[in-house]
Amino acid sequence: MRHPALDNLLILQDRDQRRLNLEAQLAAVPAEVVDVEKKIASEKGAIETARAELQQLEIKKKSLENDIGTAEGKLAKYRTQQSLVKKNDEYQALGHEMETTAKEIGTFEERELEVMFAIDEAKKKFAAAEAVMKANIAGHEARIRLLRERDVALRAELGEAQAALAAARVPLTAPILKLYDRVATRSQPVCAPIHAGKCGGCHLKISGEADAAARKGDQLATCDQCGRIVWWEAV
Repeated sequence: MRHPALDNLLILQDRDQRRLNLEAQLAAVPAEVVDVEKKIASEKGAIETARAELQQLEIKKKSLENDIGTAEGKLAKYRTQQSLVKKNDEYQALGHEMETTAKEIGTFEERELEVMFAIDEAKKKFAAAEAVMKANIAGHEARIRLLRERDVALRAELGEAQAALAAARVPLTAPILKLYDRVATRSQPVCAPIHAGKCGGCHLKISGEADAAARKGDQLATCDQCGRIVWWEAV
């Protein structure tokens, strides 16, 4: 025979566990949002890193163009000077400088071609990677929107669950609620059936007195080990 308050206790427990479940889900949402925001930041960081690498190549190309321009200016200056000198040794010295400068220009131009090729390859890779990363970001942003919507829905559900929980407490007396609340602060479920002489909550053997009280049903029986409210259930 079950204690008269047990049915109402089981209803209370069911609503209490629903509340706890909703609270746990709601508490997990901010962490999920932060996790997704980190993924977005990582994708954006990867895009900026790739863009910076491309910009560095562009800067290097510009620097080489400046070097070539400077060297070509020197070469033109040497040519002008050579056309004006009268002495053979000065003419030959300027010719040597012109030859050296021409080689420098050739080296700069080779490097420029290498950088230009690297820029073309970097642009292709950047465009492909950027498209993928932007698609990933769009997916992450959609996930955050869903999480925000879930937060709102969970809060609404939690409000309903809290109201249902409050209503479930009304039929129970103050001493029974005090017992329930004391156990609920440390254990869930609060109420558990007895199977084969063991508490269905902690799975430890209960005393003969607790078993007899549960069978009789004239008072609420509690587990000697975990303090849960127990009832006898025939297998």
